[in-house]
Amino acid sequence: MLADTGRYAELAARAAELDAADPLAGLRDRFLLPAGVVYLDGNSLGALPAAVPPAVEDVVRRQWGASLIRSWNDHDWWQAPVRVGDAIGRLIGAAPGQTVVGGDSTSIQIFNALSAAARLRPGRPLLAVDPDHFPTDRYIAESFARGHGLEVRFVPPAGLPGFLAAEGARVAVAAYPPVDYRTGELHDMAGLTAAVHVAGALVLWDLCHAAGALPVELDALEVDLAVGCGYKYLSGGPGAPAFLYVARRHQARFDPELTGWTGHARPFEMTEPYEPAAGIGRARIGTPPMLSLLALEAALTAFDGVDLGALRAKSQSVTGFFIDCADALLGSAFAVVTPRAPERRGSQVTLRHPDAYALVQALAARDVIGDMRAPDMLRFGVNALYVSHADVLAAVACLRDVVAEGAHRPFLDGERSTVT
Repeated sequence: MLADTGRYAELAARAAELDAADPLAGLRDRFLLPAGVVYLDGNSLGALPAAVPPAVEDVVRRQWGASLIRSWNDHDWWQAPVRVGDAIGRLIGAAPGQTVVGGDSTSIQIFNALSAAARLRPGRPLLAVDPDHFPTDRYIAESFARGHGLEVRFVPPAGLPGFLAAEGARVAVAAYPPVDYRTGELHDMAGLTAAVHVAGALVLWDLCHAAGALPVELDALEVDLAVGCGYKYLSGGPGAPAFLYVARRHQARFDPELTGWTGHARPFEMTEPYEPAAGIGRARIGTPPMLSLLALEAALTAFDGVDLGALRAKSQSVTGFFIDCADALLGSAFAVVTPRAPERRGSQVTLRHPDAYALVQALAARDVIGDMRAPDMLRFGVNALYVSHADVLAAVACLRDVVAEGAHRPFLDGERSTVT
């Protein structure tokens, strides 16, 4: 116990030194974090940015309440999907006019991106998909393939270059995440994009666990299509609308399966047949949910003036320190799943333990909030805008105490219905 106390003291001193030298420490004030809570679930739902409540209040009372329907013009609601898209574009390495936030879910955007990619590569019957992709991505790929006579091939990222060498001429699109949502492993986005293009196929990246967490250079990598949600590292709020990126070189032939009136070239003429708008505007579908969309726009101001390289450096420091804390304070029953090499991990740390669900519930009862993925993974997301080295030390120390006290045992047979 004395050795453990000594290790904790050393870690606490190191955390204080790292946090004191952190050039981004002041960004924590841009968020309304509850006092006493260690929040490490921003990879599921980002913390509330301080700019959001007044913005939503203004939208409800002044824009909707006073201006009513005139707000579509007076407050430029109509252009908000492209305006907010460009704001996200700045975080994912996309020049203006290539990203749209139409108000639709990530699932809808994935379906439309897949359908457009398949139409851009006719005669190619295969969709290559990561077998460990988030379930929605896999479900939608299979559903789309069933309806269009295509075939899904589940190929791990490490095996994709070899698969493409053998079957590349038959692959229409490869749909992958740069970050494994379970383990936090960061894949070689540049290398895989290049391999897909050598095969003549298109690449679709799901950026849900990357946008706002690390630099993404879509234009520089010549990515074809990308999607992502607004509620994780972008902190746009629960159910915040998703975004879609379409490289400018594909926009003139971008022909998604789901089309709606707001993507029409002349939407207010209500004419037949459908005629797509020019540019990224054709990726719009239905009427956007303005409360959510403008809340997301306000949330994105938390990134104002932030250097994404510095954000990435802090993320690597905090996640690396988390791993050091786990090594020092947790027993052999815990295994670090996330890659230890900083260049190979996203912005989370995942531990493996057979009682993962119960442990996460016990931590939450002590105001340390992470989440889990079945059957045995504890996930701790690090949003470097507001998570400190002291936070992750507190989380690991709390996890150590929970195990030592057996505080997780009452949760061992609990109902596993939490959405995280």
